[in-house]
Amino acid sequence: MLGLSAAALFGVSAPVAKLLLPSSTPLVLASLLYLGGGLGLTCLEALRRMRPSGDSRSEARLGRKDVPLLLGVILCGGVLGPVLMLVGLQRLSGVAASLLLNLEGPFTILLALLVFGEHLGRSGALAAGFVMAGAAVLGFQEGELHGDVLGVLSLAGACLAWAVDNNLTQRLSLKDPIALVRTKALGSGACTLVLAWLTGQPFPSGKVLGAALVLGFASYGLSIVLDAYALRLLGAAREAAYFATAPFVGALVAVPLLGEQLRPLDLLAGALMATGVVLLLRERHGHVHTHVALEHEHLHVHDAHHQHAHPPGMDATEPHSHPHRHEPLTHDHPHVSDLHHRHKH
Repeated sequence: MLGLSAAALFGVSAPVAKLLLPSSTPLVLASLLYLGGGLGLTCLEALRRMRPSGDSRSEARLGRKDVPLLLGVILCGGVLGPVLMLVGLQRLSGVAASLLLNLEGPFTILLALLVFGEHLGRSGALAAGFVMAGAAVLGFQEGELHGDVLGVLSLAGACLAWAVDNNLTQRLSLKDPIALVRTKALGSGACTLVLAWLTGQPFPSGKVLGAALVLGFASYGLSIVLDAYALRLLGAAREAAYFATAPFVGALVAVPLLGEQLRPLDLLAGALMATGVVLLLRERHGHVHTHVALEHEHLHVHDAHHQHAHPPGMDATEPHSHPHRHEPLTHDHPHVSDLHHRHKH
């Protein structure tokens, strides 16, 4: 539900942003959406700290060891991705661009499986395949398919950059999601804003600016926080499949908002995605597996995976967060490839 809710909030951004684009440019609008997400979450964090029972320290804080991953997230998601996308869009037809932008999901899954140690069984891969096929059908448009090699490589590179961003965010998902996404959004927004300024792009009126910031809070702030929680619980490969449903939500919202009509291909895409989501929800994976020794910090309760002593004087109220060590453990239960379950099959 977290993953699908994140996709829905993000999907709404496409048709609403389309209304704002005539008064702005893609790069400026992207910077405002990121900044809206970051500023909105900063306000949300301030409200959370004001609540007597809302101690934000219950989640693990970001630390110095997380800086390299955070820089990678900002560089890939906030700089390389948008720049390469703009280069590609200038050199490709709309048809080619729409089809190539579907590569983010498959790239995220491949990196998760081949580089970051996640596992996706046959049923999970089939489910993800249905969703990705639906995304490809949804992105199909009538028209000429043309462009050059640099344009194709640029858009594919943008999707690869976002796939790296997704997987690095998953590695950080055990830390406070609001702090993580706030840092990511503000960093990405600042970098994109500098790029817009350096290229001399005009800024919109106050009304459009305010609308973009509000949209950014919902679609680039709250949405990505929900996505971070889903990444924590599911791993990047499975969450990529759920999040790939976002364009279909955008297509549905565009009907009343922009006066567009659903094509037969859009309904086919929705059916393929729904089939994939149902298959993914029904997926069950369990076997005897061994947890190696591991030391880290995150919010937890004392379940079967967290049997450890506490320092003297520490408040043991659960859930809580503190550095702890997982001793080697062998057992059998249903699981997914979260950060506690990266093992060979």
